[in-house]
Amino acid sequence: MEKSYKVLKQAINRTGAKAVSSQMGLSQSLVYKWCQDPADDDQIVPSGAMNPLDRVRMLYEITGDPAIISWLCQQADGFFARNPESVSGSSVGAKVLGNVHGLIKEFSEALEAISQSYNEDKSISKDEAMIIRKEWEDLKSLGESFVRECESGKFDKSK
Repeated sequence: MEKSYKVLKQAINRTGAKAVSSQMGLSQSLVYKWCQDPADDDQIVPSGAMNPLDRVRMLYEITGDPAIISWLCQQADGFFARNPESVSGSSVGAKVLGNVHGLIKEFSEALEAISQSYNEDKSISKDEAMIIRKEWEDLKSLGESFVRECESGKFDKSK
């Protein structure tokens, strides 16, 4: 996972530290400090200025409330979907098949929610859209979990 200061540095470099500091009403030096590796400084929090990404992460860790992350994702025109627990099985093949069956089941549920909503009156209400959204988020979450397990080598028989 990329370090928060690197993410900020890339984003701020595109816009410019001067523009960011001006629009946020902050000093340019503070914005530059956010973009520095805290390990380069002897202090735990360099200059007493923890960067905003680390502050949001800390707030989430303290509260444990995913609504914080969900709100931030919505501000970026996206949605937060938590990765579910791993599907267990007795062998690599069983784990892969369990994940694939789970994906097919979630996809089927998403399609069913869409079909039921639309077939009743040839429209989809806001309440029905919320049900469809939930099914879609479940599908994305399960798919992401499966891909992460593939990337981590969980299904590698040679291990």
